[in-house]
Amino acid sequence: MDMIKVRIQIGGVGTNPLAVGRAIVAESGVAGLYQGLSAGILRQVFYGTSRLGIFRTLTNKFTPEGKTAADIPFLTKVGCSLTAGGLGALIGTPADAALVRMQADSTLPEAQRRNYKNGIDAMARMLREEGLAGFFSGAGPTIVRGLAMNVGMLTSYDSYKKLVGPLFDGKDGTITRFVGGALSGWTAATVALPFDYVKTMLQKQKPDAAGKLEYAGFLDCGRKVIAARGVLSLWTGYPTFVARICPHIMLTWVFMDTINGSLKGMGM
Repeated sequence: MDMIKVRIQIGGVGTNPLAVGRAIVAESGVAGLYQGLSAGILRQVFYGTSRLGIFRTLTNKFTPEGKTAADIPFLTKVGCSLTAGGLGALIGTPADAALVRMQADSTLPEAQRRNYKNGIDAMARMLREEGLAGFFSGAGPTIVRGLAMNVGMLTSYDSYKKLVGPLFDGKDGTITRFVGGALSGWTAATVALPFDYVKTMLQKQKPDAAGKLEYAGFLDCGRKVIAARGVLSLWTGYPTFVARICPHIMLTWVFMDTINGSLKGMGM
């Protein structure tokens, strides 16, 4: 799903996810859908674990005595999510940049392809060939995207559980976790996609013959995209992005709550 999302954002292959998926399979086989998988796993190892660990550490600190995380003031939850999202995104930027480059590689002319072997090779070459600037390529937009994603995801989950709990099996029931997690994922996807789109445009670009990049930065890229294709183009690939983000965030919350509940039951 992430591979299809990036191809749609890059352009030139249409916006129908099924058609784009078929085109990728026809071009590179089923394995083409998993191009950059190693970098995607590394991104989750660094980004996914750090943002959730930081967020829950902060919410545990600020939860009122005898209450739950749903009772934390909204602005406090926003502050916790921004802190967790920003730090997590910074930690995960090298793997994220490697993933986007590997996914976009097959769309480039053969002479311009980077041909990274895997995520570790991609990050090592980025650091060796481009220095820290290349290693943290797109750090700014990645952090902004991470902030937006986390505000949508982290501030909404506990509130959604509190809202839908009475309709299902209570605020900490399994069904409530699934429903709350899905709504949290949808909220996060809707808020974050414009930033994700700009991030993809910046991370995939290569300098021209004169060494000049098409976009000077995050704001310049957003301005040029809107001027050329309208503001709604920032939500290019929305159904695919929602279909990719919702299950991931839903299962992340369900697993996290279930594991935490088991650990608490063991006195840990």
